[in-house]
Amino acid sequence: MRLNFELRATDGKARAGTVKLPRGSFPTPIFMPVGTQATVKSLTPADIQELDARIILSNAYHLYLRPGVKVVQACGGLHDFMGYPGLVLTDSGGYQIFSLRQLMKINDAGVTFRSHVDGSKHHLDPASAMAVQAGLGADIAMAFDQCPPSDAPRDKVLEAMERTT
Repeated sequence: MRLNFELRATDGKARAGTVKLPRGSFPTPIFMPVGTQATVKSLTPADIQELDARIILSNAYHLYLRPGVKVVQACGGLHDFMGYPGLVLTDSGGYQIFSLRQLMKINDAGVTFRSHVDGSKHHLDPASAMAVQAGLGADIAMAFDQCPPSDAPRDKVLEAMERTT
């Protein structure tokens, strides 16, 4: 996955540019519709194209659990599975795992959790989270992040930051 950012303009600390990827490009800043489970609710892929949304976000955690990477691959990858020819960014699922914290255990080896779908046990670490996103065929893959609670003490926030980086 090769990403190139071409700076077009700045205003103070703000910047605008173009993100260039092998499958296409998009300007920044940009509105990115969310298609969590490989669909943008209430919109067809044609609707999304008509809106000129050049990139959408899907969630690797949800797709990993259901329908699964192998199913998406058997359909020709995420773009074909969605029927969307534009660019797709996948979120690693770190936030979803955080939001289901009663079902998971985090340590330096990754996170072990129970699926909210069927209760099955899973383990993800940074390498396997990236492998899931690559297997789905994402144009941009996000780092597997640990999201501490908003009221976490500073040492826990720093620990989460160190794990993420």
